[in-house]
Amino acid sequence: MFRFALIFLLVVSAASVEAQLTPAPATTATNAPTNRWQSTFWDARWLAHPTAPVRQYGVYHFRKTVTLPQKPTRFVVHVSADNRYRLFVNGKPVAFGPARSDLMHWNYETVDLAPYLQAGSNVLAAQVWYLGDSAPFAQMSYQVGFLLQGDGEAEKIANTDASWKVTQNQAYEPFKGPNLRAYIVVGDGDRVLAERYPWGWEQPGFDDSQWPSARVLWFAAKPRGLGTDGNWALVPRQIPAMESFKQRLKTVRRVENARMTDEFLAGTAPVEIPARTKATFLLDQSHLTNAYPELTVDRGRGATLTLAYAEGLMNDKYQKGNRNEVDGRQLIGFEDQFVADGGRRTFRPLWFRTYRYLQITVQTADEPLILQDLVGEYTGYPLAEKARFRASDSTLTDIWNVGWRTARLCAGETYYDCPYYEQLQYIGDTRVQSMISLYVSGDDRLMRKALQEFDQSRISDGLTQSRYPSADPQIIPPFSLFWVCMVHDYWMHRQDDAFIKSLLPGIESVLRWHEQRLAPNNLNGPMEWWNFVDWAWPWNPEARIGGVPPGVREGSSILSLQQAYTYLRAAEVFAHYGQNDRAAQYQALAARIKKAVRETCWDATRGLMADTPLGQTTSKATYSQHANILAILTDAVPIAQQRDLLQKTMAGTDLTQATFYFKFYLFQALKKTGLGDQLVPQLKPWRDMLTLGLTTFAEEADRPDGTSARSDCHAWSASPVYEFLSTVCGINPAEPGFRTVRIEPFLGSLTFAEGQMPHPAGEINVRFEKSGPTGLKSTVVLPAGLTGSLVWKGKTVPLKSGRQELTLP
Repeated sequence: MFRFALIFLLVVSAASVEAQLTPAPATTATNAPTNRWQSTFWDARWLAHPTAPVRQYGVYHFRKTVTLPQKPTRFVVHVSADNRYRLFVNGKPVAFGPARSDLMHWNYETVDLAPYLQAGSNVLAAQVWYLGDSAPFAQMSYQVGFLLQGDGEAEKIANTDASWKVTQNQAYEPFKGPNLRAYIVVGDGDRVLAERYPWGWEQPGFDDSQWPSARVLWFAAKPRGLGTDGNWALVPRQIPAMESFKQRLKTVRRVENARMTDEFLAGTAPVEIPARTKATFLLDQSHLTNAYPELTVDRGRGATLTLAYAEGLMNDKYQKGNRNEVDGRQLIGFEDQFVADGGRRTFRPLWFRTYRYLQITVQTADEPLILQDLVGEYTGYPLAEKARFRASDSTLTDIWNVGWRTARLCAGETYYDCPYYEQLQYIGDTRVQSMISLYVSGDDRLMRKALQEFDQSRISDGLTQSRYPSADPQIIPPFSLFWVCMVHDYWMHRQDDAFIKSLLPGIESVLRWHEQRLAPNNLNGPMEWWNFVDWAWPWNPEARIGGVPPGVREGSSILSLQQAYTYLRAAEVFAHYGQNDRAAQYQALAARIKKAVRETCWDATRGLMADTPLGQTTSKATYSQHANILAILTDAVPIAQQRDLLQKTMAGTDLTQATFYFKFYLFQALKKTGLGDQLVPQLKPWRDMLTLGLTTFAEEADRPDGTSARSDCHAWSASPVYEFLSTVCGINPAEPGFRTVRIEPFLGSLTFAEGQMPHPAGEINVRFEKSGPTGLKSTVVLPAGLTGSLVWKGKTVPLKSGRQELTLP
């Protein structure tokens, strides 16, 4: 999301073609952890290399041979590593992890190895890497380590101990790519020297007799709750394994000093580059993706291959323009480099790459090189598309499809702000992403994990960190407030009382911090840290940091009203759980703040809320969509005035404009004021992105000075996908836990709209068609046990479970 993160270092693995091209099955999603290893010290020990530094960059291979009297029907193990591992059994990849977390909640995966084992000799092998100073911000760590615990007595033969062997792979070294002139702090790429690689290391027939025994680390492996010695407190993985499937690039867009056709991308026409030749191949996936590229080459001893990845190409002014265009443009992106050794080799990154365009640059030495094949293995959280939306305006389908792709590419082991630049889970982004997940997939596990991780991120003064997990702490006080709102979102959509109650102390600590910083006039007082609101531009140059509104020190209507917005939601949650005194306190605080903002910031002449308190003159006052959106959402202005205020806010070109991120809150205001019919006209910026050839939605719009958006894939910009179901189809929970539903469609200029969304009880299906000037023909199907109401033009009719057809005048 933000320009404060370290880009992922892609470590590249070169293993056998068979092993590399076989995707790991989703075993971690199907084997639940056993209770025993969540409540006792583990018999297995953490392992490291006997001589290599434990906190410096390194790639390691661990191996152990086990002999079994017969093929087992069950062979469950629990496995983890720092930073990450890839586990093989008899040469087949079977697990990948651990899911990203922090040291106090270090994940392990539970895997049944039985399908890959046989009677007799079996080889267990793991590739483990530790990135040291080159690690991404999203990677928290302690030191290099590998751990595998057998679940029962039979499986303990596999436990990590001194019987395991290890070697450090000397083929890897960091690789400096080009200056991308953007905040893309993902460290170095990898340079892999094939002649140093221990080819076949994971296969049963490999000779590991010269490998030393692994070093057993002195501390015990133990689950969270049994104390820590500063190392890893183990917890079971709570999310499924990542989805994976094969993808092929679609088109060869440009070739220099060689020949290549699309048949190569189909895997049917190898390409030969002569000796002492530099050749370049620009390849187009046709849409953005997250994938592990797997490049297979043959011969070409000493040839250097550089793979570069980009969301879009740039002109000589570093402007992207239309993402479909390649003429007069170049690929400037993150790079990896491989040096061939003359054998048939497959190079695959240990971590995925994000790309629409992939460029291969080959410099051969004294021997020709053959590019045999290039294929990608897609990776992402397994969000199934269970919702659908269709309307009389067919172009909305394009926005739906591109928005859903955006959301998919921004969901992995955590939510990502953006997959190319940061891969960090930020609260502001995650709130929007979570609602998309709930409405389109119905899967709440990643949202639940995010809520828990943000709660665990809280610092000593009570605030959450703005992004987590993150090795680099960052605090955005307004994001801590949106975490509280995320809890409210979850409470409205899921019945999960024990989990929500566990978050109430964290909510109190966040709200206490903000209450303690209210000034005597009941506006925000001086606010520490980074008080980001939106990438609105230009905005408050005095802040010397982007996204901060005026009034951070002396009082901001925006920051104050966001506090009120959050207090109101917290009050509802606390009242629901019987904490009426706390709820009354938050209601009173919200009322005080709203009154203060209204009395000091409302400009009766313009009929707008100013960003800061008005003095004797309003000539220097600034106005924003943000302040007025929040004034509506909090009822800081009377309800009777809110429709006119929102119309003026949307039409006011002299107001600081909300970007894609904060338009999420503009859309909430449309629903609240009954102006949801204006949602579709507000989607012009999304249509503009499609016209520019984007296949995902960008972080922000290109600026008037020609500066292009940094990220072409930012999940907060996918909010229209949620709005199509929540606003156009009007489906929203009417009670906590989604126990009842309120359906109020807003068709605007559409003649019909229909949608389907998952609900904990089943599926909600709706179809609406205009009848005459103001009438509505509707079909609503609710799952068993769900009731609610249908609202149209101020008229409300009850809904029951099952199918019902209604005509409203």
